[in-house]
Amino acid sequence: MFNDTSSLRSHLATRRSGKARDMVAPGPDAAQLKDIIGLALRTPDHGKLAPWRIVMIADGQRETFASLLKRAWVAENPGAAGMDLSALDQFAHQAPTLLVLISTPVPGAKIPVWEQQMSAGAVGMNLLHAAHAHGFVGSWLTGWAAYSPEVVAAFGVGEGDRIAGYFFFGTPGEPLKERPRPEYDDVVSGWDI
Repeated sequence: MFNDTSSLRSHLATRRSGKARDMVAPGPDAAQLKDIIGLALRTPDHGKLAPWRIVMIADGQRETFASLLKRAWVAENPGAAGMDLSALDQFAHQAPTLLVLISTPVPGAKIPVWEQQMSAGAVGMNLLHAAHAHGFVGSWLTGWAAYSPEVVAAFGVGEGDRIAGYFFFGTPGEPLKERPRPEYDDVVSGWDI
């Protein structure tokens, strides 16, 4: 994938998230998506527990997903029935490709739950890097839909499991803009003992 260190450095320096609502086709085809996920699974995993899973939401399932979101929103927000819920439709239908990353810590394992959850986060970051390496843009979103009990239950999330995020992939509909990044000196320090 990378011929030299400068290619890897360039990849890391140019990866940025795009707005899922601005993504257009094409998204990854089946073979590319399988490779993207395969690369993402090459993540730190103390204890080799694979404490995560990925659910693909196919194009033909987007309307069902939108219905789930609207039903859950109305159930959790009294008075929402009859309101404009088009933002939930938009969330469900944006971007050509949609994956759901679920953190599934293994109960009773010697590895602390926090480390297992961090492993799921590493899978998420690897998904974004792998999509970028394939020439696509990605977006990792959570928000209300990642915490709604009804939505979570629809993905078969068990006790202690969580939706780590929704991952949208596609082609940028407009050029991506760089965002402000933390300054090195603001986040890095020596240890004073």
